[in-house]
Amino acid sequence: MTNSIKNSRMYIFILLLSSLVACADMSERDKSTAVGAGAGALGGAILTGGSPAGTVGGAAVGGYIGHEINKK
Repeated sequence: MTNSIKNSRMYIFILLLSSLVACADMSERDKSTAVGAGAGALGGAILTGGSPAGTVGGAAVGGYIGHEINKK
């Protein structure tokens, strides 16, 4: 494996770990919004072949859905 792949994996791991720590003080609704945005970004990226517009659009739609699902 090349150094750039190893470095990329390390950065992704650090990013994921720090994002989990950041969620500790979030409300349930905030967590649902964040999860929805992440899932929407992933789905948008897959459906559009990695297009930045598709990724951002998916994140926006997913975040909105996650926010609305957890309404009381």
